[in-house]
Amino acid sequence: MRKPTKFGYAVKTRLLEMGQTQQWLCSEVSARTGLFLDSGYLYKILSNQREAATIRAAIKDILDLPDEGGENE
Repeated sequence: MRKPTKFGYAVKTRLLEMGQTQQWLCSEVSARTGLFLDSGYLYKILSNQREAATIRAAIKDILDLPDEGGENE
């Protein structure tokens, strides 16, 4: 199992604060972008196995996350 990145931790923390699930986030991203996103692909994005810039941008917008440098660490 890969360790989540700073971006991954920020996403999971924000979901907990909002009382929402990863499945909810996947649905919101898919509705907003028209792109496929399931929990497996989300895991790959959060652990930096996939870049998926459009999906990352949608996640930041939906969760109102700041745009920080070095988020892939």
